[in-house]
Amino acid sequence: MNIRLRIILVGLTICATSAFAGTDADRYFPDIPGYRTLVCDFHTHTVFSDGLVWPTVRIDEARRENLDALALTDHIEYQPHKDDLLTNHNRPYAISAESAQKQDILLIKGAEITRDTPPGHYNAIFVIDIDLINTPEFLDEVKAANEQNGFVFWNHHTWKGEDRGQWTEIQTKMLENKWLHGMEVANGGDYYPLAHQWCLEKNLTMLGNSDIHAPSDFYSYTAQRHRTVTLVFAKERSVESIREALFAGRTAVWFGNQLIGRKEYLEPLFHASVTFSQPHATENGTFVAEIKNTALIDLQLQTEGTLTSSRAMVPARSTVSITTPVPFTSDHPATLQYQVINFLIASDKGLPVTIALPLSQEVSAGN
Repeated sequence: MNIRLRIILVGLTICATSAFAGTDADRYFPDIPGYRTLVCDFHTHTVFSDGLVWPTVRIDEARRENLDALALTDHIEYQPHKDDLLTNHNRPYAISAESAQKQDILLIKGAEITRDTPPGHYNAIFVIDIDLINTPEFLDEVKAANEQNGFVFWNHHTWKGEDRGQWTEIQTKMLENKWLHGMEVANGGDYYPLAHQWCLEKNLTMLGNSDIHAPSDFYSYTAQRHRTVTLVFAKERSVESIREALFAGRTAVWFGNQLIGRKEYLEPLFHASVTFSQPHATENGTFVAEIKNTALIDLQLQTEGTLTSSRAMVPARSTVSITTPVPFTSDHPATLQYQVINFLIASDKGLPVTIALPLSQEVSAGN
């Protein structure tokens, strides 16, 4: 049954707070069945490379912004402050560990392997001793990170242009040796459609990170303004569980007012974020139901009809009403089909979703 929809905004409550991430009401996204949804940034810098803040400041920022996990990933080869600070690749983590524990931030040890592009920049996280990774040859460096059970991902692959960010024999060798595990499909304010495509084709984990260098000015988040982060669907809130989820590819990227990821994770995240009320009849014979969006992202919905298509938006943390002039009964419940065009399951494809509205008593009785 084709149902033409008229969507009316009846309420708008967009809010972003600076309360602790442990408070369910202040979480940006809900959990999905079987997993915790953790908000993580795996690419940040401090004064121990080319960043502008002390390591513990990054922890304070993460706490203020309700992040669950943070990786400090200063450059190994690029040390512009070495005349002022001794090069000590393991020091940022050591400085920050106590603060992270006190503020309930899951701190992940990491570094950025910084070579000319190509082959480019790569983050190695969950490593033990960064000094042992610092070797002259690039592939030896990547191998050393893997020998410490590190997770290696390719950063901002086209930051020096598409020609210099192409997939080459080096990446193929890394992939064949199982030394390359993911790619940034978004970095700061940039989205990389080709990286998105490669992650799907080559079964790489999708990541989005801030790559922050300056002090963070994200004092409160909105659907449009927040640091680019990775949503990790972890079995529990722990560093080891995040590591397991990354190797399993259970991630989505929150980039601007978009979520980027695989359908198998974006679909349950959509359904966990949205609830529909039972429809009720109006005086003019139509039926109205309310849709509530609890996530901090505007849902951009598109419906396809036989002759026309329409678009509508359910703002972040708001409720809107959906009105259909087509009557339905318990024998023919309303099934609504959308494409969530800002939930990208490919660079050019939104997430298709089907929603069956719950039946009200009057509808169930055939009234």
